[in-house]
Amino acid sequence: MIYSAVPLLLLAVTLPLVGSPAAQVCQPGQSQAGGESGQQLNQKSGAGESVLVSVYVQLDFSNQTWPLTLSRTLTPPFASASSPPATLAGLGLTTECNVHHDGRTYCACLPGYQWNASVCFRRRPCGSPRSRGPCGCLVFSPPEAGYCQLLPPAAPASCLPTVPGTLSLNSQVQMPGNTLNLTLVTSHETTNLNWFLRPAGSPRPILLQPGTQVSLTSSPGQAVLSILNISHKWAGEYMCRFEAQGFRWELYQVVKVPLQATDVARLPDQLSISCTTSPGFQLSCCLPSTHLVYTASWSPAEGSKASLVNTPGSWCLVLTVQRCPAADTTYTCELQSPGLTPLRVPVSVTIIQDGDATCPEDSSAVAWNVTKAGHVAQAPCPVNRTGVVKRTCGPDGSWEPIHGGCTDAGVLALFHRAWLLRAGQGWPAVEAPQILAELSEQAKAVSSPSDLLALLGTISFLAKVVVDARIQLNRSALEALLKTTDKVLDLDTSSLWTPAQAQKPSTGSDLLLAVETLARSLCPQDHPFSFSLQNVRLQTQLLGPFPADYRVSFHTQPPLRAHIPRCSLAPLGRNGTNVSITSLVLQKLDRLLPSSYGQGLGDSVYATPGLVLAISVMAGGQAFGQGEVIMDFGGTGSTPHCVFWDHSLFRGKGGWSDEGCQVQTARASPTTRCVCRHLTAFSVLTSPNTVPENLTLERLSQVGLGASIVALLVCLGVYRLVWRVVVQSKVAYLRHTALLNVVLCLLAADACFLGAPLLPPGPRSPLCLAAAFLCHFLYLATFFWMLAQALMLAHQLLFVFDQLSQCRVLSLMVVLGYVCPMGFAGAALALYLPRGQYLREGACWLSGKGGALYTFVGPVLAIVGVNGLVLAMAVRKLLRPSPSEGPRAERRQALLAVIKALLVLTPIFGLTWGLGLATLLEEVSAVPHYIFTILNTTQGVFILLFGCLMDKKIREALLKRFCRSQSPNSTISLATYETYIPEQSKGRSEDTR
Repeated sequence: MIYSAVPLLLLAVTLPLVGSPAAQVCQPGQSQAGGESGQQLNQKSGAGESVLVSVYVQLDFSNQTWPLTLSRTLTPPFASASSPPATLAGLGLTTECNVHHDGRTYCACLPGYQWNASVCFRRRPCGSPRSRGPCGCLVFSPPEAGYCQLLPPAAPASCLPTVPGTLSLNSQVQMPGNTLNLTLVTSHETTNLNWFLRPAGSPRPILLQPGTQVSLTSSPGQAVLSILNISHKWAGEYMCRFEAQGFRWELYQVVKVPLQATDVARLPDQLSISCTTSPGFQLSCCLPSTHLVYTASWSPAEGSKASLVNTPGSWCLVLTVQRCPAADTTYTCELQSPGLTPLRVPVSVTIIQDGDATCPEDSSAVAWNVTKAGHVAQAPCPVNRTGVVKRTCGPDGSWEPIHGGCTDAGVLALFHRAWLLRAGQGWPAVEAPQILAELSEQAKAVSSPSDLLALLGTISFLAKVVVDARIQLNRSALEALLKTTDKVLDLDTSSLWTPAQAQKPSTGSDLLLAVETLARSLCPQDHPFSFSLQNVRLQTQLLGPFPADYRVSFHTQPPLRAHIPRCSLAPLGRNGTNVSITSLVLQKLDRLLPSSYGQGLGDSVYATPGLVLAISVMAGGQAFGQGEVIMDFGGTGSTPHCVFWDHSLFRGKGGWSDEGCQVQTARASPTTRCVCRHLTAFSVLTSPNTVPENLTLERLSQVGLGASIVALLVCLGVYRLVWRVVVQSKVAYLRHTALLNVVLCLLAADACFLGAPLLPPGPRSPLCLAAAFLCHFLYLATFFWMLAQALMLAHQLLFVFDQLSQCRVLSLMVVLGYVCPMGFAGAALALYLPRGQYLREGACWLSGKGGALYTFVGPVLAIVGVNGLVLAMAVRKLLRPSPSEGPRAERRQALLAVIKALLVLTPIFGLTWGLGLATLLEEVSAVPHYIFTILNTTQGVFILLFGCLMDKKIREALLKRFCRSQSPNSTISLATYETYIPEQSKGRSEDTR
């Protein structure tokens, strides 16, 4: 930069020095300006030969006196008695400086000279550099001064510098969608290489970094810049800046990209008009600024006038049609550029004829002209808003709702900046905080769904940029983000969020992911940090290499506490790295997330407590997602489900999942304790259709189980008194043995189920797992022994002359009654426990989510069905016996006791677990829950009444024992029919015994 007043001059003095063969040229150390005080040009050794060097001298002159002073004879300042003879052979100006009124010096290099690379790096440039060369003008503070150095020449006889590299381009005109490749080939070692782009109309170049469209590769002697899917947004002047040979170099290439039809804005893109009401109209064709020269024209042009209108970043060719055409006409905006195929953009104009159905003129909010039925009217957006609003005229001539959207210009500009930053244009560490700060102010302007989508898209782009570039945000940037989030969560749901989610269903999920990502990117020196607003609360903490337990609490509604045990954090600090934990609570976000649920939660709609807790752990610059976290959610109501938001569900749209999370709080507690094995965004779901676990239902269950246990104990006492009397025959022995095992299994199962709520719930409790397994096994064994009893009955009826021995039948019944249920219970434990789907949340019983409960209900219902078939067959046999089956009366009395018990118990148990399946459904009233509880907990009473006391022989034995009043005939008769064996099967039966 040349100034009118130059108080300082820095000169280059060329000296031929005579020296010995061993003489060397010395380069002194750095000056105050940070540059080198001398630059070697050429060196030759030998006796009697000269060495050519450059020496830089600073001369101070008064204003406007330096031309006269230079005309005098100058004495070189380095002359001394010990130095060899020297003769001044040439004198040249290197640097021109101007001292401003603020005391600072503005220095610029003259042709052939340039600042040293270290000086360029340490000094800020002047406001308006003279040329596009590297650091042409620098600012110095007194008493410092700087000087430019001589560039290396191309040859000894040339004064032009040799640039140590070439920048080549595959083609200056790049077609849209292609890949641009810029290649730098260097002849010397390079450092600090950067790429820049100066788009058309941009005041300064933009740094290019790796992004979704920018790719940078380098190898020794070569560097390549690639731009994927190029468009007119990537057209402009590309610059490669690097350092080599101690200097900074800049190479340039201009890239031109033709426009596409989608880059040309038409307003309107179609038009229907009535020549009676509107004899004239206007059409516009707008182009963005580009390095290509375009010539625009409208056709047909008869009866119209075209005018050029310039706007910031674009220019428009406006066609004013003064005479309405008589018929439908298509106007074409033709754009031509030398060497390119013309670009034609059509606009169809429909003329409304007499008798056509039309929509009337409407000026309620936007001026809508008369429009033909079936056509779409368009109108520009108001000032400071971008886009077009559209309104369809229905077939019946009535206006439909307005669609399309206008986006606030400020919000849209930030969205485009964030998009380009994500693509690779810009400096993320500088621009990301700037955009966040501006976004906080622009959030006030959100008034339409398109505004909301643009704002949320900006936050999502910034989150991805921060992760990819490994940026750390300061407090002010994070506060700006949280303020924006708080305002967004307060926006109206029906008018803004619902239409936005209709266009993009993952809107709420994307916001959660973006805010969670940005919140954990705080600089370590800004920890601890606490911030609280109405809808957003944040607490961060920096722990040492040996972290202790982490605890945090939020005074929200409902209250919330979180705890991460030391054992989960200790492995992260083993390498001496600090561990930072970020806890973020977002209220009202749950209503903005889609009602999507993972496999374990079913298809029902759940309610949330109104908040989402996101916990992030960072160590060594990396986020860790594994670790145990314990959370207490207060006031969540009944039937809670501990869940987290899984962004990978439903093809990236996100959904609630309970995988890896368990409820550990007892049912009666008002606080839900969730234990999860990973770190992410958590909440609690409750089913609005589930029957509340009220005190009445709990007490009813406890009373029923108590009554069942008492009844089963009475049954065991009865058998203790009359066992020898009632098992005097094979049929009676097998029947009562099966019933005794039913009583024993059910008694143990009821006792285990009654004591299970006293145990700590959860898969980490061995006692809880053991209780669930035993209840599963014992209840199944109860039903399998009932199946054994039914199959024994079928065997006695079907195989009259070929019956198994009592010992073999008893062995088969034991296998069926204990081995089979053990197999089902073990398979359920092995299959569902690793998945976290074995235990019900907050209880020591099987979970109904993943299918563990169906390994119990399925076999039970199958057994009830088989027993029903056996009963039907038995009744048919007894009603219509064959002549070979023995006397009808004796045969009937031999099996009547078994049939009576099964005939009553089978329907009751079938109804019980039919209702049990119904209670697994979410949309069910309270009645099935109460009926199931009564029937299920009083099964012991039914067994006592219908399995034991209904047996005539047991009743008679009890009367004989306590009353001693029964006649001998009665006893003999009873024993006779029990021990009667048909003559025709007697021999075979004896053989089988």
